[in-house]
Parts: sequence; structure tokens; C-alpha cells
Amino acid sequence: MQGHIVISLQRIAIGFVLGAVPGIVLGLAIGLVPIVRAIVQPLVDATFPIPKIALLPMVMLLFGIGEGSKYAIIAIAVLFLVLINTEAGVRNIERIYLDVGRNYGASRLMFFTDIALPGALPMIMAGLKLGMGVALIVIVSAEFVGARSGIGYLIFNSWNTFQVDKMYAGLMVIAIIGFASAVGLAALERALVPWKAGQRIS
Repeated sequence: MQGHIVISLQRIAIGFVLGAVPGIVLGLAIGLVPIVRAIVQPLVDATFPIPKIALLPMVMLLFGIGEGSKYAIIAIAVLFLVLINTEAGVRNIERIYLDVGRNYGASRLMFFTDIALPGALPMIMAGLKLGMGVALIVIVSAEFVGARSGIGYLIFNSWNTFQVDKMYAGLMVIAIIGFASAVGLAALERALVPWKAGQRIS
């Protein structure tokens, strides 16, 4: 069990980072730069409704049946949720902050790092939380059919061999990982977005 847990956690962590970082960067760009929005937004709107796990056969053709396909399918699932939430966060920033930045001659980089990123952080954190939940779903599904290790493989193999106790143990481990990740992301949110916590208290 410990070996399966470590392997699944590694796949989730790498895939999550590979999807979250580009999702934040693209979301900020779509929210701030009209030409990027005009190019990328139609692609996002067209591809987001596709069930991500349905892309697994194509991903396995591109990346093989090794670890690359697991990382890629998680990254794809996380990317959309983080990107959409980041874009929404940027577009909800009050216009006055952008105007102040222009009036004081803020560079394009400062618009990203000093205005858009802090202003969109609450929505970015919401996207990260959603992305982590979907990452857990996707990795279990991917390990059902394309792995010889991991929690998903353990659950599927236990079901095939009627080892019901192992199957439910695997499901319980997924639930515990999900709870732990939610607690960790909530703590990160309190550290990065302290003003949001203050609003809830008031």
C-alpha cells in the first residue's frame, strides 16, 4: 500500500504543477491582453467541455504508457480549471487599480505581478482547490487502465480479484489524500490571501 500511495502522490504532484503553473500564466494573460484573449479563449471554450479522461487514449499514444501520460492527463485536467478561475479573477479586479498602474507608468510585468496576480489570488486558490479534486479523480481513472502501480491500479486490481477489503482501503486512502490536500490548500490560502480570511471573520 505504501508504495502505491507514494507513486500516486508523485504523479499527482508533478501533474498538478505542470497544469497549475501554465494555467495561472495563461489566465493572467487572457485577462490582461486582448489579443491573447482573442486567440486562446475560443480554444478554451471549445476544448473545456471534453471529458478529460476521454483524452487518455490519445495522451497515451502521444506520451506512451509510462509516467509521461499520467503527468499529462492530470496537467490537462488541472490546466483548464486554474486558467478559467484565474481569468475570472483578473476580470473581476476593479478597474481603478489598473488605471492607477497605468497612471504611475507600471510596466507590463508589473501589471502581471503587482496588480493582476494579487487581485486574482482568491479565484486562483479556488481554481487550485478544484484542480486538486479533479486531479485525484483523473489519476485514479488513469491508473485503472494505464498503470501497474498506484492507488487506482490497486482499487481496480482488487475489484477484479474480489479483494473487497483492499478495494475499500484504496478508496479510503483517496478520501484521506483529498482531505489532506484541501486542508493544505486552505492553509496556503490563509497565508497568501489574509484579507479574505479577515472578510470572513468580519
